Amino acid sequence: MDTALPHVPSRPAFRDATEADVPELVALIESAYRGDSSRAGWTTEADILDGQRTDPEGVLQVITAESSRLVVVERDGSLLACCQLELRGDAAYFGMFAVRPELQGGGLGRQIITEAERIVHEAWGVREMHMTVISVRDELIAWYERRGYRRTGKMTPFPYGDERFGLPRRENLQFELLVKELG
Repeated sequence: MDTALPHVPSRPAFRDATEADVPELVALIESAYRGDSSRAGWTTEADILDGQRTDPEGVLQVITAESSRLVVVERDGSLLACCQLELRGDAAYFGMFAVRPELQGGGLGRQIITEAERIVHEAWGVREMHMTVISVRDELIAWYERRGYRRTGKMTPFPYGDERFGLPRRENLQFELLVKELG
């Protein structure tokens, strides 16, 4: 009779990213949003944008900015996900959210956004979390709405012509501001 206990994966650990994490973070973010690898998950932007989602300079800027942090999510030493938290006045901004495509849909994203909301509320005392989402991403916006975020109807244009944000495959891209009141 085998008496060995089955391996139970540990809970994800959250920590601030360091400069040493930049290459792995860029690869994670690209894999979650662009190219064929992103199609393994449900957050892909591959049908609306080609090109890059971010670059090492952009990730490093988030890590080193004074009012910003890039939170890394790991389990058993493996990078699973990340998200940007930035203090913007009396609100926090949530961005650069990426979960490894093969792990999407399993509840990890819900854990991360809950922890991100807790972090900004406790660390910065903010009462709102803001984010921007490409307005044609109906399934993703619906996911955030189920987490308590509301559409504001406030739009900002997509930066057409700036390849750092990708190469649009359609003409009608814009960002919509989503907002959630925090505890």
